Order: sequence, then structure tokens, then C-alpha cells
Amino acid sequence: MQIIPAINCEDYKTLSRLVEQSAGFLSDGDWIHIDVTDGKFTDNATWNNPEELRSIKATYPGLNLEIHLMVENPDEVVESWLQAGANRIVVHLETISSPDMILDLAQKYGVDVMLSIIPSTPADLLLPHTNSFRYFQILAVEPGLAGQRFKMGSLEKIQFLRDVAPDAKIEVDGGMTPETARLVKIAGADMVTAASYIFNSQNQEKAYKELNGSVT
Repeated sequence: MQIIPAINCEDYKTLSRLVEQSAGFLSDGDWIHIDVTDGKFTDNATWNNPEELRSIKATYPGLNLEIHLMVENPDEVVESWLQAGANRIVVHLETISSPDMILDLAQKYGVDVMLSIIPSTPADLLLPHTNSFRYFQILAVEPGLAGQRFKMGSLEKIQFLRDVAPDAKIEVDGGMTPETARLVKIAGADMVTAASYIFNSQNQEKAYKELNGSVT
């Protein structure tokens, strides 16, 4: 299972520092997940500037950037993130108004789109989209803040999605520790994102390797 460092921060200076730290223990072709929130769909607002993403992409061309749009209007802003160099976009079922438009844009830019649901959204609402989307995310915490506890009900959602979409790629976001990473792997996940466990550690590389070791 793939472990993806996740960055949830308020400003570009912090984002740059955390990407630099991540680059120190990641290899070319690895992924970084970046949370983008607007203080509307979420309680908090984070860094949210696609133009500044261009600088990150230019500085670290070997890394893949996954942008998680926890915003009210993803349909209106998604292309700006694609133009800025996002390698994968995560959008929410709860906020998108035109899945086909977003899929068409992603195809135009040659990237994948991941469809996410928050904890209160039933997993069966993803069923109509399993023929058009290849990537799905189960958000295992409330959207917004890092450092929340993993919601155990997410395991059922992962198992359900794996059963109905056996070829899909499933990501789990939020509350990752070695223990929860093992549980979501057993449930059928392909990848997890981890923010606090890695970046609140005194040794980010060691924490990243601990998560990797827990699922190998």
C-alpha cells in the first residue's frame, strides 16, 4: 500500500518548508497530498493559491502533487489547479455540480480525478460514479483540520467500495497511524495520506518509514 505525506497548512512559506522536508525522504515519482480548504465547505481556511503551486512544481519536478479541493465551488476553480501543474485532483461528491465537466478537464490535462466523500455521506452514493471514476477517496475525518482521530466507520465504507468497484484505486485520508494504516489495508485500500503522524514527528523520515513498514 502506498503512503502519501499530506500537507495541511495556512501559508506558502510553511507549504514550501514541508514540501522540502518531504523531498528529503521521497523519491522521484512519489506523491505529496496538499489540502486546499476555503473556510466554507470546511471550518478552517488553508493555503489556497494555484499560482504558487507553479513554483513548487518547478522546484520539485520529480514529485507528483495531489491537490485535495475541500471547497464549495470545485467546478469553478479546478482548471486553475490543473494549469498550475497538479498531477491529480481530489474533488468532493458533496460539492461538485458537473462530474463530467471535471472528468473532461482532467482528460484534457492528462491527469486523474479522485472522487471523495466525507464521513456523513453514505458510500452507496458513489455507486453511480464507479463506471466513470477510477480513483475514490474515503475521508476518515471531518473535512478541514489535520490531527483528527480516525473514524472506524470508514472501514465499512472501504470494504463496500472495494466490493462494488474491485478495479478502483481507493485512498483513505485522515487519522493515520501504523495501526489504522494496517486496518484500512485489510479493508481494501490502496493508499493512505498522513499529515500529523509524519509532520508532527521530530523525525519525519522515520515516521514515514514506520507507516510504510506497518503495511508491508
